[in-house]
Amino acid sequence: MKILPLRAAKATFSAIVRAAENGEPTVITKDGSPAAMVVPYKRGVAAYPDEQTSFQVLLLSMPHELGPERLELTVREIDS
Repeated sequence: MKILPLRAAKATFSAIVRAAENGEPTVITKDGSPAAMVVPYKRGVAAYPDEQTSFQVLLLSMPHELGPERLELTVREIDS
């Protein structure tokens, strides 16, 4: 695992992405403390499975008693 300061990470971002594609994570530090980590996509998805909710799951999780609101319109007579 590589550890790079933010300034170096900015200058070599393409190389950091290539390393992640090859399975190598990189820690980015700010003021000497770890601030972020670039990891391979599949590893990131595995770490945050709840944030990958599909639109279908969101729709199915809605309460069923909710429906489209309908306005009650009254018909009025028009004078001719």
